[in-house]
Amino acid sequence: MPLPAVANDPAQARAAGVGGWRKLKRPLAKLAACYAAVCLLMMALETRLVYQPPASDVALAFHPKNQDVEEVRFESADGTRLHGVLCLHPGSKRVVLYCHGNGENVRTAFSRMQQLSESLDANVMVFDFRGYGESEGSPYEEGVIADGLAAQRWLAERMDCQPDDIVVLGRSLGGGIATAIAAQQGARGLVLQNTFHRLDEVAAGKYFWLPVRWLIRNHYHSDQWIAQFRGPVLQSHGTADRIVPYESGQELFAACPSADKRFFAIDGGRHNQIEPPAYDAVLQAWFERVFASP
Repeated sequence: MPLPAVANDPAQARAAGVGGWRKLKRPLAKLAACYAAVCLLMMALETRLVYQPPASDVALAFHPKNQDVEEVRFESADGTRLHGVLCLHPGSKRVVLYCHGNGENVRTAFSRMQQLSESLDANVMVFDFRGYGESEGSPYEEGVIADGLAAQRWLAERMDCQPDDIVVLGRSLGGGIATAIAAQQGARGLVLQNTFHRLDEVAAGKYFWLPVRWLIRNHYHSDQWIAQFRGPVLQSHGTADRIVPYESGQELFAACPSADKRFFAIDGGRHNQIEPPAYDAVLQAWFERVFASP
């Protein structure tokens, strides 16, 4: 039985192949256009995804228990006006700067700061970086880090101490800011809670079908910052954290060159859960030791 002519004719076979490719070009082009649109959308929404300031319509209630409370105003290096709250603990020379997470602000963190001030016998300041609470501007990595540096300088002047006399405590995104502060201006100690090694790497793991590392502008390479700090470090992370994976926290800890570092794993802990009493006891003991040293 003779074969069809098209199979014996190379020219016709090539023509058939070209025709098939032409049929695929249009849907492939549409698919590529959709993918490019998703990439552009990711770039457009990046700021909203990374920075999620809560509503600021919650009244800031002052109920000091063993400390005075001050609202503070100061400026970042570029003149952006910032807002914060300082919980004073009379008679204490311990000073702590708290860098909150991407879903917090001064108002939502205030109660926790009062508790820290009491339990640690410390003067604790929390501030809003640009775009949060009553602080001006819009958030982006370099600006937010500059705000943290300005907050530490202001606090050091207010408490009549050096920037590297201050313990810097950061939670989640605030941990990325805290590592940059400690690396650039020093710190008496660094406390990190549920903090990532690299924000762009964490995002790439969540949006694995997108070239996230090349799309986003907020990279927050905390592992590079912490590699420059050799002071005491206390790091904690929940093993069930689905926002910042536990493994990311371990990578950050591995990048720390300090001989005085401790990692506290919170078994079953999730990203936004309050630390258990066992962690609070470790934190208090760590503070006692860090501030006991000259």
